[in-house]
Amino acid sequence: MFNKVIKLIIAVGILAYAVYQFTEGNIGNGIALILLASVFVFLYFKNEFILLAFLKLRKQDFDGAKKWLDKIKNPEAALVKKQQGYYNYLHGIMVSQSNMNEAEKFFKKAISLGLSMDHDLAMAKLNLAGIAFSKRRKQEAQKLLTEATKLDKQGILTDQIKMMKQNMKRSAGPNQHYGAGGSLRAQKRRG
Repeated sequence: MFNKVIKLIIAVGILAYAVYQFTEGNIGNGIALILLASVFVFLYFKNEFILLAFLKLRKQDFDGAKKWLDKIKNPEAALVKKQQGYYNYLHGIMVSQSNMNEAEKFFKKAISLGLSMDHDLAMAKLNLAGIAFSKRRKQEAQKLLTEATKLDKQGILTDQIKMMKQNMKRSAGPNQHYGAGGSLRAQKRRG
């Protein structure tokens, strides 16, 4: 695992050697070295372990994704800000299966650091809405659900958002008791 600055230093070094190859007349070597340098620049912006963790999550392999994320020892030093957001987002998804309090912390940190894709941000807010709703913070859940709806421009999460809204409506209804319930005074009047 390379530090993010080391990746750029390696890319600049390879690029300098590519320029040297061009001046020596080795055009093919120079082009190949420029392509190699571009790999390190790409990995500066898209961390290799986060990409591999996303691939494992796509296959529903949570243990494999956790293994790849655990290879990132110091996220602040190794990742740029957006990558730190995705690091926390992925941890939030994996932890949400077992520990909602921990997942809430990861999702909030991911949102504060920023996610580059709107549907990822919508997914994080939808998960936070579900956590807030389960903790009986209905106003916060409603606000997060509205934000998730606005961010879901392609309609990827439409079904999940509808399901969450239906669950919120069901639980928000009045608790009506039919039959002989109520106070003693009301029961005497009926009788």
